[in-house]
Amino acid sequence: MMTNVIKAKNLSVGYGTNVLLKNADFEVKSGDIFIIMGGSGCGKSTLLKVLTGLVEPLDGSFDLLGADFLQINESERQELCRKTGILYQGGALFSSMTLAENIAMPLTQYSSYSQKTIDELVGLKLALVGLRGYENYYPSEISGGMKKRAGLARALALDPQIVYFDEPSAGLDPVSSARLDELMLEINENLKTTLVVVTHELQSIFAIGTNSIYLDASTKTITAKGNPKELLTNPPNERVAEFLTRGKK
Repeated sequence: MMTNVIKAKNLSVGYGTNVLLKNADFEVKSGDIFIIMGGSGCGKSTLLKVLTGLVEPLDGSFDLLGADFLQINESERQELCRKTGILYQGGALFSSMTLAENIAMPLTQYSSYSQKTIDELVGLKLALVGLRGYENYYPSEISGGMKKRAGLARALALDPQIVYFDEPSAGLDPVSSARLDELMLEINENLKTTLVVVTHELQSIFAIGTNSIYLDASTKTITAKGNPKELLTNPPNERVAEFLTRGKK
């Protein structure tokens, strides 16, 4: 039996009086590639910010890796967050640092490894994402797809149990996007890492998703849950059907 790594209960997110999502209940199982999908303005990225501790929810609660995230103290939150990683839309690499320095940063800050071990781990993480030999390159010297992969290597630096992705395909050409999808599948299968992915890209949703929630901007609620392919075959409502068949006749 898979265990829950995230469990949201009556979760409401937004900013001030602007509620984007209300009364959300969902579970992310260990080993899932969990897709958070929906149209513009439905609260996908805001929900991700709540789950990563960047934004407080308006109401409700959620458990992260077995702990009530909102009830533990700040020190415990930080310790828990070190068991997660995140890939931001643009990669969010530090432009003044080489790729090796970017990836070494979390290891330097949050581990007691020797410099030799850190250097070895940096090489392993870059090799994992297909960037062996690029240790001394700066972000400005590589392509957009390579920046995403380098950002993923940094997200994996501390061997997290969960990695969050915020629109990973944004700004990528179809080939680079497909390569990133393949890499995410490899990480999920080989490292047994749970992935939580915010995206509206249908190709990625169907290529990698094992579970999902659909956020409906009009009702501000979750109106569908389950494997995206199964939702396509048997959509629970017209909005989900329209979303999953965009661009098809």
